[in-house]
This record gives sequence, structure tokens and C-alpha cells, in this order.
Amino acid sequence: MKISCWVLFFWLLLSIFASGSLSIDSFNQAFPIIEPDPGHTKLRLSSEGLEAIKRITNPIAAVSVIGPYRSGKSFLLNQLLSLSCYEGFGVGHMRDTKTKGIWVWGTPLELDINGVKTSVFYLDTEGFESIGKSNVYDDRIFALATVLSSVLIYNLPETIREADISRLSFAVELAEEFYGRSAGQDVAFEPAKLLWLIQRDFLQGKSVQQMVNEALQHVPNSDGNKNIDQVNQIRDSLAIMGDNSTAFSLPQPHLQRTKLCDMKDGELDPMYVKKREQLKELVASFIRPKIVQGKSLNGKEFVAFLEQILEALNKGEIPTTGSLVEVFNKGILERCLKLYSEMMAKLHLPLPEKSLQNVHESSKGETMKSFDEQHFGRHHAKKSVMQLDEEIEKVYKNFILANEYKSAKLCEALYTRCEDRMDQLQVLRLPSMAKFNAGFLQCNQSFERECVGPSKENYENRMIKMMGKSKSSFIKEYNHRLFNWLVAFSLVMVSLSITTRFGILLLQPGKHLSTALSLIWTDGHYHLVSWRQFWWYIGDVTAEEPGHVGCYPYTIIIKGARIGQEQTR
Repeated sequence: MKISCWVLFFWLLLSIFASGSLSIDSFNQAFPIIEPDPGHTKLRLSSEGLEAIKRITNPIAAVSVIGPYRSGKSFLLNQLLSLSCYEGFGVGHMRDTKTKGIWVWGTPLELDINGVKTSVFYLDTEGFESIGKSNVYDDRIFALATVLSSVLIYNLPETIREADISRLSFAVELAEEFYGRSAGQDVAFEPAKLLWLIQRDFLQGKSVQQMVNEALQHVPNSDGNKNIDQVNQIRDSLAIMGDNSTAFSLPQPHLQRTKLCDMKDGELDPMYVKKREQLKELVASFIRPKIVQGKSLNGKEFVAFLEQILEALNKGEIPTTGSLVEVFNKGILERCLKLYSEMMAKLHLPLPEKSLQNVHESSKGETMKSFDEQHFGRHHAKKSVMQLDEEIEKVYKNFILANEYKSAKLCEALYTRCEDRMDQLQVLRLPSMAKFNAGFLQCNQSFERECVGPSKENYENRMIKMMGKSKSSFIKEYNHRLFNWLVAFSLVMVSLSITTRFGILLLQPGKHLSTALSLIWTDGHYHLVSWRQFWWYIGDVTAEEPGHVGCYPYTIIIKGARIGQEQTR
């Protein structure tokens, strides 16, 4: 039993080590990283090859070979990697092409570039102009290889045709959009070094560089042909990019091309072998780590970059540099939008609408200036600028809403405070017009000073109505209470007068008693009189006494009564 356990343990260890070695060896082959969609018009990712790239932690560089189908691209890559046809990329001799999409050799070459250990991947691309494909598909393949590569080998058999030059239109647009950056600014990505590789035995006494230069010279266009004009424009741009391109010639390895995969170096043309080794050295001298926005990429970052580029190139019916410009400007746009938001966030809301607008315009100006200094694309950046403007306006609208909310909240609180203050002044035990006016003025001043923002006008109108009603109500109540106080005061004064009158009655009963009795007793009959009439009478009598002040309305009525009484007599 113990023996079987130990056997099982060792078997597991061997399995683990074996699987580990197999996983490493499994990368020593070609993998697809980009495949065509079913319609063969757009591209899609292949996870199989991406895993081979993701595992790399060093800075990455890529060497791509592009060119017409059946031009020997896969064989050339195997030669550069020192691999046979049976070990490296598949080489096909049939009419339908062997390579579909873009393939990568899973094991990178390790180079020391300026003291930096760099992993170099070699990419094989599907040939142009093969059967069953659209030109748009070819353009996407070429565009993707152009953007991803540090070195772009343009493999051309025999000569350079106008169609071959037209293929470089995308590279030219990229150069115009991305490479003309100011000193000190990061580039979107370092341009690929373009290597014109002409596979030809005889150059008729010309160097390959002379051959390329002649192909890039203007073609007369007296008829005004638009296609010739377009190619001539590409020629001009390629001539300007001359510092970033090199020409190299490579003779045919052997006349029997279909048997190349079975031949050793000793069987190949010695001149070819010599030139092949020179080509290896030349390519190695061009290789640099892939730089994107000032930073080299490791495996995972390279794959993420590939995903971004592929998404941009698949947009629309045809791949455009404009879509790539948007990809590279996306990060810059987000940073600039964050800058605007941070400047606006420093505001203490609420603010008057004009003040908020002034700060918005100032912040927007600084943001657009920053974007203008950093953005990529000379001709296709307009869309990114418009997008930034739209995003800024969205953020600004949020600040407007926040300002309106905070303004309404503040003004509502101030309005309620004044309303409460007015209510308190209405119920003063001792009403004072001076106190009311002082409180009224204080509310107005504090509201005018503290209520700010877009809600101020609305709450000002509400304040005017509320304060007007409060003042009218206070004045009405004030007059009513003042009248009541005056009446009460008069009654007190009357009471005091009554006390005085009764004292007079007690002192002079003979003089006033007959008059009082005559008021109550007339013509031998008793008359019911009210106490009010009685007091009127008393008031009149008192008013007639020297040194007393009577109540004149009452006196007039009582006098009338007395006149009637005197007439009766």
C-alpha cells in the first residue's frame, strides 16, 4: 500500500513537470492573433495567439511582413527566424493562400536594445489581392500591421507598381496625423520603420534605393486623372517620410521555388544566403520597443492596444485614420474633461448665473487649450474636439442644475426665516411700529444679501408679496389694538370722572337730585332709562362743573334730553 502511494506521488510530480515543459514547448509554433470574419470584410481577435503575447513581461517589439499573396512572405519570415518550413510558418504553393488574417510566432526573439531586454515577435500577414477578399479587408490588414509594428517589411516581387504605392496611403495618413508632433510632446505611437524589400535578381545597374526613388517620382497627369493625382500625393508624402524608410534587395534563393522548403542553405544561391544574413542584421538594427503615448508595452498592454486598434479599424465600412485618432485622443479627452471638472468643483455654489457662466467659459477655454496642445491628429482631430465640447457642456449642465437646487434651497431657508420673523412681530404684546419697521428692514437686507443664484428673482417676488401682506396685517392689527387701548383708556377716564361726580352729588344733593329725578320721573310716570343714559347725564353735569373735562358727544345727547325736560316744565 505504501509503495503504491509513493508511485502515485512520483507519477503526479512527473505529470506536473511534463505538463509544464509541454506548456512552454507549445508556444514554439505559429498562432493566429487576428482572423477574418465569415464575410471576409472585418477582423476579429483569436485568443489562442494572444495568450502567447500576454505572458511576456518585457517590452515588446513587432516585425511584420506585408505584400501581395504568393510573394513568399511566410518563407521570408522563416528565413529571418532561422526556421524550416516544417518548423515555422506554414508555406503554401496552392492557389488559395495559406495564411488567413495575422499570425504570430509564439516564441519571441530576445534582443538587448540600448540596455533594455526586448521581446521581438514576428508577424505574418495575409497577402493582398487574393481570391475571395475585398479591398477593404486588405486595407484593414495593412492598417493593423502598420500600427502594431516597429518594423514593417514591404515584400515586393520584381518591381514597385502603382497599386503597391496606393497601399501605403494609410501609412501616409498615419504619418500626417500622428508623427508631426512638437518637441517635448509624447507621440501616439512610434512610426514603424518601412523597409522596401525588392526580391529581384537584376537591378540593371541601379541600386534598389534608386529604384524606389524613381517609383516615388511624380507621374505626369495632363488629363487630370483623379487616381493618378491621389497616387502622386502619396508619392510626395512618402518622399517626405524618406528618413523613416529604407530599400533592400534580395535575390531569388533558387529557381525551383516550389522545392525551397526541402533545400538546405548549401543548396541555395550563395548570394541569397549572404544577403539574407545582411537583411537579418538590418532588421535587428531597426527594431525598437513599441512605444505608445511615451510608454513601452509589455505583453498584456500590447494585447490591450491591439484590441483598441482593431475596434477602431472595424468601425464603419472602411478603416480610417479618423477612427484611430479617436482611439488615441480618448485618454487625452478624459484627462482634459477631468481638468475642467476639477476647476468647476472649486466653486462654492450657489452663484449668480452670470458668475457661473464666466467661470465655465474660463475653465472651458483652459481645457480646450490643454487638449489642443496634447491631442493627436492634424486633420481628423475635429471630431475629438467636438466630442470634448459636448462632454464639457454635459458637465456644465449638471453644475447649472446643482446651482439651481442650492440656490432654491438657500433662498427658501431665508424666506422661511423672514416669514417666521414677521409672524413674531405680528403677535408682540406691546405692538411697536418702530420695532416692526426695523425687523422688516433687517429681513429685506439679509435676504437681498444672502439669497443668490437663479432662484433669487422668484423668491424676491414671493418676499415682496409676503412682506406686503405682513405689513398690511400689522398696521390693521396695530390700529385695532390702538383703538381698543384708547377706548379702554377713555373708560378708565370716565370711571375716574364718575367717582368724582358721585362725590359732587354727595356734597351738593339739593342741586342735582331734582334734575336726576326729572330725568327718571316725567309727567307723573316712571321712565326706564339705561345706565348709559344715566352716565351721559352724570357726564354732562360733571362737564358743567368748573375744573372738569366732560365727554362732549355724551354731553350733546344729554343736553338734548335736558332741553326736552325743561320744555316739559
